[in-house]
Amino acid sequence: AAENKFAKFLLSCLKCCFWCLEKFIKFLNRNAYIMIAIYGTNFCTSARNAFFLLMRNIIRVAVLDKVTDFLFFLGKLLIVGSVGILAFFFFTQRIKLVQDTAPPLNYYWVPILTVIVGSYLIAHGFFSVYGMCVDTLFLCFCEDLERNDGSPERPYYMSPELSEILLKGHLEPSKSNDSQG
Repeated sequence: AAENKFAKFLLSCLKCCFWCLEKFIKFLNRNAYIMIAIYGTNFCTSARNAFFLLMRNIIRVAVLDKVTDFLFFLGKLLIVGSVGILAFFFFTQRIKLVQDTAPPLNYYWVPILTVIVGSYLIAHGFFSVYGMCVDTLFLCFCEDLERNDGSPERPYYMSPELSEILLKGHLEPSKSNDSQG
């Protein structure tokens, strides 16, 4: 409650540090739980293994994270926009099919904004499940890439489509060596 500038500065620095710590712990928890589901090891071992696996593939993690964030943003925008437009046409009674069921409103922006906020929350919930699936598939891909080399003795377990997308530059030298021999 005091107006001490140093205390305010220190408090804002601590808020920033705790925000970063919270984001890191959420990231670590998410990937640790995935590794627990894959191997059944304890939390600390799984968290360490997931962290080091992701750090060994940091470029792929960054690219995949940004691409999926962008695609999920577009998906949420599409869902919220289409539901918002549909709600606008419904509450302004411009849809002939349901014109009699729509209540006559003097001020229709409140229900439209409520529907938009609700649709965003629902879309966010569904896309968070898809995000967890993407992270799980990515960790499995990284494990497969580290444990196997694609040879007949140790083949990759990933689908050919996934390997074609994610291993474009990685598999080219082995294919060219096979065609020369």
